[in-house]
Amino acid sequence: MTSNPLISVTVCVRDGVDWVDGCIESLRNQTYRPLEIIAVDDGSTDGSRERLKQWHSPDNEVPVFVHVQDALGLSAGRNLAVENSRGEWIAITDIDVRPTQNWLVNLYEKSHSVDDDENVVAVTGRTIFERADDLVSLLRSVEIESKYRSRPRRTSLANGPCSMFRRDSLNEIGGFDPAWYHAEDMEVSLKLLEQGGSIIYAPEAVVAHVAESGRKRFLGKRSRDARAHVRIVRKYPKSRRSGPNFDFIGSSTTVFIVAPLWFVAILSGLPFLYLFLQSDNRSWDEIQTWWQTNVLLVTLGLLLVQELVLWRGPLGVVNRTAILYSSKNRVFVYLALKGLILQWSLALWKGLMLGCYDMLTKKNGHDFKKS
Repeated sequence: MTSNPLISVTVCVRDGVDWVDGCIESLRNQTYRPLEIIAVDDGSTDGSRERLKQWHSPDNEVPVFVHVQDALGLSAGRNLAVENSRGEWIAITDIDVRPTQNWLVNLYEKSHSVDDDENVVAVTGRTIFERADDLVSLLRSVEIESKYRSRPRRTSLANGPCSMFRRDSLNEIGGFDPAWYHAEDMEVSLKLLEQGGSIIYAPEAVVAHVAESGRKRFLGKRSRDARAHVRIVRKYPKSRRSGPNFDFIGSSTTVFIVAPLWFVAILSGLPFLYLFLQSDNRSWDEIQTWWQTNVLLVTLGLLLVQELVLWRGPLGVVNRTAILYSSKNRVFVYLALKGLILQWSLALWKGLMLGCYDMLTKKNGHDFKKS
């Protein structure tokens, strides 16, 4: 009987002391064997390094090796873990994730090609976001669930919290690029596809992500996503990409147009404000007639378009589900969702502008000659 190959699970942490124990414990409880765990502290200052070192146990049945580095970033940490690993397959996850016990078993089951044209170089699982008692975590949970619902077997992204790579293939593309700002998993995935590899989606390989609560944290991550996407589409334009198209963008494309719709709707009302200020020279009847025939219909039309955007398509599914599962007043949730999605749209625009700045200054991975 053929024995299983060694899988090395790697995880990096920076300032996540409250998550260390839960993550490492869930990795040690994996049913797959043989297995080793490589953990890296990336310049933590909150006690994560000391907490992580308590798990260092190279002589256990499932050995845990702890390494430390200065704050060099997630990609550098993952590279350090790979350099100190021995597995034929390299699995990656995040410190704020709790893999289910059969996560690695289910990943490995999907690592075998089903036809001659399929060269499996990575397998990616499914992340379930837990829910806290706030609108942000509810929206995030539902949105991620919606992304996975229609995901094909052969996918374009090996997600950072729940994926496994063939060691030789990862080394051939040079591992993770420390110069990249955010979305390093997307860059590695596109490189693997460019080399003719296949990334397989294993929906049974589940990890649980701690609830993503807090508006500031949520918006910051969405801005970084958009900023990184500028670099991705610049370095890997559609005409140069091989393999499946992007299948994990979700609602962001729809959300992106919400802020411009609001802006144009508000802008269309400015003439009415001007007429109001000049009302000493015009009668109210003239103002009302002008408003009704020229501005009101435009503004209402734009607001109607915005409502259709919010409640139809993928984003509509997310919004309707969020309202359905919320324990609060549905009218309040509806209004709060509108405000949160507007902020989400603004965060995407902020990320787009920062990405363009990176492009002009050749920073954060845009200097492709060095990549």
